[in-house]
Amino acid sequence: MGQTPVALKIYERHLAREIYASTGLVLLAFLMLFAFFDLIHQLESVGRGGYKIQHALGYVTLTLPGRLYELFPICVLIGTLYALTVLARHSEITVLRAAGLSTLDLLRALAKIGLVFAVMTLLVGEFLAPPAERAAQQLRLKAMGKLVAQEFRSGLWVRDERSFVNVREVRPDASLRSVRVFEFDDRFQLRSISQAERGRYVGAGTWALDGVVRTVFSDNAAHVEKFSEMTWKSALNPDLLAVLLVVPERMSLVDLYIYVRHLSANQQKTDRYDIAMWKKLIYPLAALVMMALALPFAYMQDRMGAVSIRVFAGIMLGIGFHMLNGLFSSLGVINSWPPFFSAITPSVLFSMAAAGMLWWVERR
Repeated sequence: MGQTPVALKIYERHLAREIYASTGLVLLAFLMLFAFFDLIHQLESVGRGGYKIQHALGYVTLTLPGRLYELFPICVLIGTLYALTVLARHSEITVLRAAGLSTLDLLRALAKIGLVFAVMTLLVGEFLAPPAERAAQQLRLKAMGKLVAQEFRSGLWVRDERSFVNVREVRPDASLRSVRVFEFDDRFQLRSISQAERGRYVGAGTWALDGVVRTVFSDNAAHVEKFSEMTWKSALNPDLLAVLLVVPERMSLVDLYIYVRHLSANQQKTDRYDIAMWKKLIYPLAALVMMALALPFAYMQDRMGAVSIRVFAGIMLGIGFHMLNGLFSSLGVINSWPPFFSAITPSVLFSMAAAGMLWWVERR
């Protein structure tokens, strides 16, 4: 005896209400917990430069969207698992199954509910987390009077077509200090070295360099030119430099795509950013995988302490997924695996685990 459309609609609304409420509470609890730990970590920096407690609070607040993005699948798993366990404890799942609701029907209902989580994850990861993370890093760097990036003792090195650019300091406002541009010809022979005290972006791929000393090399000689100000055309821009503020996993798809193209055009390795780009596309679907993984727990016979045990199991599974996600990203970069394979493998493994558990509980 199958469910009528009206009965199924009522059931789906009831299930969605329970899952959304449980997941919301879990998400709030996890965000507060991580915010507390982040604040404790930031208190170690209070007093350095102009970094004060209000800066630490602002920094932690701005990093919350990034935490929200990371925690979505784990919280969806725990919230769904808790909601389904409570429904099973009240025999509601048993009644629905006795009325003709199949496992496939339940999975379809969970998929509809999970689509909301998937869209929310995508929106947070694409539009909210990247600018908030960038603002958080800028706030901290400005307050402490530090630099955006200084990867080596000599500063930051970037390839720009046939030129190599060395920037001693990149400031939080994307202005440059102590810039050196080594320009080569198509035979890879050094043509000139330009040194500038400061640089600021004026738009349209153009930088204004101040205090420039340019050494030009010819076949048998070299001569020096000095300019108080000089324009410099480059593919570099503040958006590309802002990449240095945000880890690839918290960048937007647009920024990742632009930066990957820049690295490819300059024949540099793109593995880490390719994997991050695929993860951005696949990660929202992890919410659906987590909900499918929670379903088998609702079929298990209820015993004393079952809710707490299953919630603990959900936490362990969520942590395992998070660790596996990071592990395959690192292994993909180290071993030069295909980016799509590195990004999708954790979700595939957990999907297989969900299918195996459903098969096992159905057999019982």
